[in-house]
Amino acid sequence: MCRGGSKYFDRNFQGRSIECSSDRPDLQSQLSRSNSVRVESGCFMLYERPNFQGQQFFVKRGDYPDMQSEGFSTSIKSCRMIPPLLPSGASIYDKEDHRGNMVELTEDSLQVMDQLRSPEMLSCSVLEGHWILYELPNYRGRQYLLRPGEYRRFSEWGAMSGRVGSLRRATDLY
Repeated sequence: MCRGGSKYFDRNFQGRSIECSSDRPDLQSQLSRSNSVRVESGCFMLYERPNFQGQQFFVKRGDYPDMQSEGFSTSIKSCRMIPPLLPSGASIYDKEDHRGNMVELTEDSLQVMDQLRSPEMLSCSVLEGHWILYELPNYRGRQYLLRPGEYRRFSEWGAMSGRVGSLRRATDLY
């Protein structure tokens, strides 16, 4: 259960399940695989490996009967709860170590490249709130959770490159 959600062993909410209402760094000790998720309230980031590592997938209130058809190609091994909507603010940069062109964001951005005028975002500072960074424009592609803090290079948020297409605030209101 993801703060009102459950993770199920099989698709379509079948089989054994566990409930989550907080960060869970290791789900595999309780559930060998998880192929469907029901979120009753709140938002979560799901991870393909324990300790919040590997491919990430954002879920908000709703039913996800088959995570593979949603684009999450593996079983869920850990999850992180995202706090309720907070004021949001982030500064993004086209160079490492918070250098180069900078754009301040307080709203979602379908096309980060247009705002930053660069094909890459190599560092950022998240001042408030949680953000979901997408590899492609229009909220598509690989996803990365950005929590409040300093990210001096793209590897610090788990990416293999600085390629960024879009950025949105993590909330269950959209």
